[in-house]
Amino acid sequence: MRIAHFGATGNAGSRIVAEALRRGHEVTAIAPHPEKLKPHPKLTLQRGDVNNRSDVARLAAGHDAVISSVRFQFMQPRILIAGLAQAKVKRLLVVGGAGTLEVASGVQLVDSPGFPEAYKPEALGGQEFLNLLRAENELEWTFLCPSAEFAPGQRTGKFRLGKDNLLTLPSGESKISMEDFAIAMINELENRQHVRERFTVGY
Repeated sequence: MRIAHFGATGNAGSRIVAEALRRGHEVTAIAPHPEKLKPHPKLTLQRGDVNNRSDVARLAAGHDAVISSVRFQFMQPRILIAGLAQAKVKRLLVVGGAGTLEVASGVQLVDSPGFPEAYKPEALGGQEFLNLLRAENELEWTFLCPSAEFAPGQRTGKFRLGKDNLLTLPSGESKISMEDFAIAMINELENRQHVRERFTVGY
């Protein structure tokens, strides 16, 4: 497939790009400084702003799908959605956040006691984006949330998928490596198992 990826140079984004290239997809990496990525025969580097509708429309046009791994605090999701409509791109996959997942019936992680104040703006931004997507009638979107601990690690290919609840280990830990998250994201791109849905991945 031809994939346009906004936020391609970030920790999660760069690993998603690497996984897509590993599987033979063509990737257009879009970021303020795309030159941070290593050259690859199937990788095109483009400078662009996810908060500029013209940039989104121009750079997304002609692709089969768009992936966004831009932090929610740094983006305006309405602009991304409008730009994709202008580009006539239907498929959008979003790197979500664990804060929107439930830890009890009707209780999101972001609303649970002890959730760090510093992370709340990002988590609430993710909730806003998810609500916008749920009101969308045109986009074939997917919102993939990592586990609570989301950091660089090993690419094992061994993980669990869930829906709306935070996945935890018997120890109580909730974690996924960015490398395994990238596998789950590209699996979804290829297999379309969660169109117009939020789901999650964890160990």
